[in-house]
Amino acid sequence: MSKDAEKTTFTAQLFAPAKAAGDDLRAFLILPKEVSDLLPRRGRTSVEGTINNYPFQATLEPDGQLSHWLKMDKALYEACGAKIGETVAVEIAAMQKEPEPALPEDFQTLLDASPQAKAVWEATTTIARVDWIHWIESAKQAKTRATRIENACDMLASGKKRVCCFDQSGFYSKALRSPDAKN
Repeated sequence: MSKDAEKTTFTAQLFAPAKAAGDDLRAFLILPKEVSDLLPRRGRTSVEGTINNYPFQATLEPDGQLSHWLKMDKALYEACGAKIGETVAVEIAAMQKEPEPALPEDFQTLLDASPQAKAVWEATTTIARVDWIHWIESAKQAKTRATRIENACDMLASGKKRVCCFDQSGFYSKALRSPDAKN
C-alpha cells in the first residue's frame, strides 16, 4: 500500500451471488457504510489493501445505498483463503492516483471512428473517464448500452468532458447495487 494512503480496517462477510455473473464473479463483500464514508467518492473508487493479509488492488462498485461492494474473481477469492459465509479481515486505502479505466471494446470502436470525440476523451481527467465508462456499463440492456455509447461519442465530439446527470452512487436512481446473495 502507498505510504501516504489512509488505511481503514474492518471485517465483512463473504457472499456468493444468487445468479451467475460475468467477469468470473465468485464472491463479493459489502463495505460497512462507515468505511465507505471515508472513501473519496460515492462512485467507483479504486483501492489497494489486503483481505486476510493477501494483497490486492480493485475498483469498488457503488451499492446504491451510499456504500460500496467488492467483486471477487476466482483468483482473489481462492488466494485470500476464505469460504462463502465466513467473515474476512479487510484493510483498504483509496489509491492515490485513480488507474486508467479499461475501455470497453464497443466504445473504443466508436471512439476511434470519431476524431473529435477521441480528442476530447483524451483531454478529460481519469475520474471523468471512469464516470463515462461507468455510465455506459451500468446499462441493464444491450440496446440501452448501445444508445449510451452513441450518445457518449456525440457528447464528447461536441466538447462535453463529463457525463451529466449521472448518479454515480446509484442512490437516487437505484440503478446500481451489489448482487443478491445466495441463500
